[in-house]
Amino acid sequence: MVKATPLLLWSFVALALVVGAAFVAGVYLAARDAGQARRAAWRAALFTGAWMAATLGAAAAGVLRFDSRPPTMMLLFVAVFALALGVGFSRAGTRLALGLPLAALVGFQGFRVGVELLMHRAYVEGLMPVQMSYSGRNFDIVSGATALVLAALILAGRAPRWAVWIWNALGVALLANVLTIALLSAPTPFRAFHNEPANVWVTQAPWVWLPAVMVLAALLGHVLVTRRMWAERASRA
Repeated sequence: MVKATPLLLWSFVALALVVGAAFVAGVYLAARDAGQARRAAWRAALFTGAWMAATLGAAAAGVLRFDSRPPTMMLLFVAVFALALGVGFSRAGTRLALGLPLAALVGFQGFRVGVELLMHRAYVEGLMPVQMSYSGRNFDIVSGATALVLAALILAGRAPRWAVWIWNALGVALLANVLTIALLSAPTPFRAFHNEPANVWVTQAPWVWLPAVMVLAALLGHVLVTRRMWAERASRA
């Protein structure tokens, strides 16, 4: 396994921690009162810390693999989708979707710019295949960049709601695109991209946080924006 430079490694760890901390901060800010905010933030912090520690530990122990039976890495992907939908449609998800400004829900997805810059660096350093970067077939950096622009327009009162719907759909599509490429680049019977390296770096620590934290955060963010837009549409009906 190619070793990453310290700059890439620690930048990646820092971004994952910032994304986790942003979730906890969002839970705190979306609460109704100070007492509820503290309790909810503590629960969110414990949950986030436990999830990040568990996935990091599993990767460090070599538990996560694409070539095992069953493929344990695929089970992690299933868990990521289940968590994103479970949290997104929970009471905590309701508070986040309705309690935070729409600009914050959209602008949060700007972290994906940082993710894509780090993924491109991972390709340059030989950890990741080119098709998973923006030099190949991954265009998810558009989701992050447009999120920042759209959030600024929402704050200025200049963003029509149809633009938010289109952006949200685009972000989901671009996320689905890179996930599909990642799976088709992994060493499974369904591998379609046979250039090296195969997509095995996400089974290692700390890179497992790419799906376990960053993909989870992006997917949860889209669920929350969708719930917010549905609620606003229902209130106007």
